[in-house]
Amino acid sequence: MTISLTVLGSSTPYPRPDNPCSGYLVAHGETTIWLDAGPGTLAALQQYTAIDELDAIWISHMHADHSADLLVALYALLFADLEPPGPIPLYGPPGIAARLADFLTNTQRAPVEEAFEVHELHDGHQACIGRLQLTSHAVAHGFPAFGLRVFDGTKVLAYSGDTGPCQGLAKIADGADLFLCEADSAEQSPVHLTPLDAGRAAAGTGRLVLTHVGPSLTPLEAEAQASTVYTGPIAYAAPGSVFTL
Repeated sequence: MTISLTVLGSSTPYPRPDNPCSGYLVAHGETTIWLDAGPGTLAALQQYTAIDELDAIWISHMHADHSADLLVALYALLFADLEPPGPIPLYGPPGIAARLADFLTNTQRAPVEEAFEVHELHDGHQACIGRLQLTSHAVAHGFPAFGLRVFDGTKVLAYSGDTGPCQGLAKIADGADLFLCEADSAEQSPVHLTPLDAGRAAAGTGRLVLTHVGPSLTPLEAEAQASTVYTGPIAYAAPGSVFTL
């Protein structure tokens, strides 16, 4: 059985006509997990599965370009034509339920827990979804943020989330078969990676997939820069792309 990674979107800091913001679908047999819920990714997700059929949702951090579609997802689960068997497990940074409730509240607190079974992440947090083990590590993004390792007993899919160079990033990437890594800009930053940073972090991984490429770079430029320090195969997380491992 393989792990598949489908790119729902990879644009930043806002969605483009042909590319939603950050969001990915991880599938392993019948198990499906939505990683990050940037604007536009809920629509893209429905090309592959219904939201009420998801086994879990995992959110790296609460910047809007990674989480805003949780708001409409909550509405879909509670007030539309869907029939979820129960609240969907939602893994995210501390305070995620309160953030959603505060945004959606009108005269009373929004019923977040009716839609989502909320689990707050911490450094080293582990969860089992189907036959997949998810391990989250804190990363450097200026406020609570996490990257992820997905392990099926044989293969490892790693995801940087949004981060600057840090020890957590090294733990996430270590020996991964596929490393999905942001490459926001060519400018150095303590809270984002350059393509060179991504290439260095990918040392020892089997394959590097660049995502979250900002408007100052083209995907080809990002790939070219990363290839100067990483000798393995490099690809860009174009929307609709599917990677298997």
